[in-house]
Amino acid sequence: MGSKPPFLPLALAEPRILRSERADGGFVLESTEPLGDYPAHLGLDLERQARQQPDTSFLAERGKDGAWRRLSYAEAWQDARRIAASLIRRGMGQHTPALLLSGNSIDHARFLLGAYLAGVPAAPVSVAYSLMSQDHAKLRHIFDLVRPKLIFVETAAPFAKALQGLDLAGVEVVSGDAAPDGIPATAFADLLAQPPDTLAAQRFAEIAPHWVAKYLFTSGSTGLPKGVINTHRMLSSNQQSIAQIWPFLAETKPVLLDWLPWNHTFGGNHNFNLVLRQGGTLFIDNGKPAPGLIEQTVANLAEVSPTLYFNVPAGYAMLLPYLERDEALCRRFFAELKLIFYAGAALPPDLWARLEALSVRTLGRRVVMTSSWGSTETAPLATAAHFLIERAGVIGVPIPGTRIKFVPSGGKLEMRVAGPNVTPGYLGDPQQNAAAFDDEGYYRIGDAGKLADAAAPEAGIVFDGRTAEDFKLTTGTWVHVGGLRVAALAACTPLLQDAVVTGHDRAFVGLLAWPTPAAKAMPRADLQQAIAAKLAAYNAMQNGSSMIVRRVLLLDEPASIDANEITDKGYINQRAVLERRQALVEQLYAEKPHADVIVVS
Repeated sequence: MGSKPPFLPLALAEPRILRSERADGGFVLESTEPLGDYPAHLGLDLERQARQQPDTSFLAERGKDGAWRRLSYAEAWQDARRIAASLIRRGMGQHTPALLLSGNSIDHARFLLGAYLAGVPAAPVSVAYSLMSQDHAKLRHIFDLVRPKLIFVETAAPFAKALQGLDLAGVEVVSGDAAPDGIPATAFADLLAQPPDTLAAQRFAEIAPHWVAKYLFTSGSTGLPKGVINTHRMLSSNQQSIAQIWPFLAETKPVLLDWLPWNHTFGGNHNFNLVLRQGGTLFIDNGKPAPGLIEQTVANLAEVSPTLYFNVPAGYAMLLPYLERDEALCRRFFAELKLIFYAGAALPPDLWARLEALSVRTLGRRVVMTSSWGSTETAPLATAAHFLIERAGVIGVPIPGTRIKFVPSGGKLEMRVAGPNVTPGYLGDPQQNAAAFDDEGYYRIGDAGKLADAAAPEAGIVFDGRTAEDFKLTTGTWVHVGGLRVAALAACTPLLQDAVVTGHDRAFVGLLAWPTPAAKAMPRADLQQAIAAKLAAYNAMQNGSSMIVRRVLLLDEPASIDANEITDKGYINQRAVLERRQALVEQLYAEKPHADVIVVS
C-alpha cells in the first residue's frame, strides 16, 4: 500500500507539552509556550484594523439585489463608535445589557461592536427561540435573566409575536425597519446618527479585561439555557492563543464564508473574532446545511474562495456531493484553502476520505484538516490540533495559557480546564457556579479524554465522551456512550450521519439514528438491510454486550435546536433527544419489534 500524497505546506506551531503527575493518579497538561500579551478588549482590535487597513472589507453579506454588500474596517469602526455613543447617552453600561434577537448580518455586527465599545454586555439569542418556538419559553427565560435595557431586531415583522410575549416596560426596542405592530421602536438609523463624543472616548479607555463582553446562552444537558459570562479577557486571550498556534495567519489574512450562528461560541467567538483579530474578511453565508438552504452556500462558494473553512460534520456531508460533481465549484473551493476545520462531533471516516480525495484531485496534495475542543465556557478554544493528523478523533493539545487537568472518574479521565479563557461563571445562577468549578478553580466541563500516546502527550488528546452520558445495562455492565457511538457510526459508513445510544436500565444497546442525505434516497427496506449487515459485521468483532448494538430505529425529524437537542458545541444532546423521543425509545425496545425497527444479529 503506497503512502498518501503530502500535505500542502502550512506553518503550524510545534506542540510542546508539559505533563505533571498528580497524587490521585491523574495529571495536568499545559503548553510550555507562554501566552503572549493580548489587547484588553476587542474594541482595540477594531481600532487597530481601522487604522492599519481602513479600506479592507471586514464583513460582506448578500443584499436584496443579490450583490455583496461590504463593510470596511474604517466604516465598522466609525459606525461602532456612533452606536457606542448612543448607548452611553441612554445611560447604558456594564449593568444594562442588550439583547440581539436577529441572526448574522452586517447590522447585527455593527450593533455588537458598538456594545463592545460602550462596555455594554451583548446577549445574542438563538433565532429559533423567537421564530421557531411556539411558546417562547426559552426567550422569556433569557429575557428575565438578562433584564435588558434595549432589544435589537434587524427586521421587526418576524419578531413581533415574540416581542409581544415579553414585558417591555422600560425596555427600548431598536429596529432596522418599521416598528413591530403595537410595539414602539427606535430606528437603528437613529443610533448611527449620534456622532462619537468625549463620553464614548472616555468609556472606551475605561474598558478592562474583566468587563463582561457578552452573555452566551448554552443549552447544557437539560433544562433552560444557562447564561455564560464571556469577558473581554476570555475572548482576547483566546485569539492570542490562536495567533500563536497558527503562525501562518501572519502571512495569510483569513477569508471566511461562514454560516455558523453568532449566538453560539464557535461562530460568534472563534470565527468572528478570528477575522477581526487578524484583519481578514468574513463573508456571511445566508445558507446552512439544511434542505433548501445548502444551495445558497453552494452559490456563495461559486464566488468566494475561502482560506479557512469551518463547518460541522453535517455541513460537510451536505456540501460534498456538490463539490464531487461540479469540478469548477471544487476548484474554486480549494483555490486558496489552507485549512479545513471541523467541529461539533468527530468527522466520520468517509467524509474525511472524500475531502482528502477532492483535495488531492484538485491540488495534487492534501489540505490540512484539523479540529479542537472547548465550550462556551472556554471562549471556546481549550485544545487544538496544531499539528498534522491522519484521522478524526484527536482534539489536539492545550493551547498556550490553558491547563487541562485529567481526573480519574469511573474508569475514565474527566477533563477540567483552567486559564484566562475560562468563564467566571453563569449569570444569576450561584448554585450552578458552585457546581461548575472544583476546589482548585478548574472548570468542570463534563467531558472525558485520553492520550493518543501515553508516552508522548504532544501527540494529542482523544475525546472519550461525556462523563454524564454513560449508563449501565440491566446486567450491570457499563456502556461508554462516546466510544460506542463513534464506533457504530464508523461501522455504518456512509449510511448514518449521527446517532444517540440507548439502553439505560435495558437488557441491550440500541441506536436512534439519522441517515445521511445519500442514504435517505435509498429505498427504506434496502437501507435497513444495509445497516443491519454492517452492524452485524461490527458486532461479530466485539467482545462484550457494552459494545454490541442489537436494534436501530431511523429518525426522519432532524435534531432540534429549539428543543435543546443540539448543544452549543454542535453535539447531539444525548439526554435531551432521549427525553423528547421517549415514545421512540419504547418502540425500539418493544417485545415484538415494530416493522421500522432494524434488528441486528
